[in-house]
Amino acid sequence: MRRNRLLTAAAAVCAAAGLGLTAPRTATAAPASAACSYVASHLRPTLTYGDTGAAVRQAQCLSNAWGGQPPKLATDGVYDSVMLTKIKWIQVCHGLPQSGVIEGRTWQVLYHPALDCYVSYPV
Repeated sequence: MRRNRLLTAAAAVCAAAGLGLTAPRTATAAPASAACSYVASHLRPTLTYGDTGAAVRQAQCLSNAWGGQPPKLATDGVYDSVMLTKIKWIQVCHGLPQSGVIEGRTWQVLYHPALDCYVSYPV
């Protein structure tokens, strides 16, 4: 069973490369929440473009667990256009609507990022 999953994954990577898709973006191995302590993990308010504060810092810190490209966000507590682009990219990587609004399911994926995303980061 494990061998079949490995072969399937390898085939998917080869197929993606053949289609000109980019290499996966990989999350770091350590849980993001361990390094992010701006607010308690159970506090997950709805955040939108233009918001400020500790919860925005938490979302910025958690989004940085995605590593590699795109670049890490500054944890300045300001939900700006750079953060909006990154949140929308994270949402698409998880099959969520690209609203840029951080709520419910988006918070969930920020705390538990996918290991791979084969969607190119917007330039």
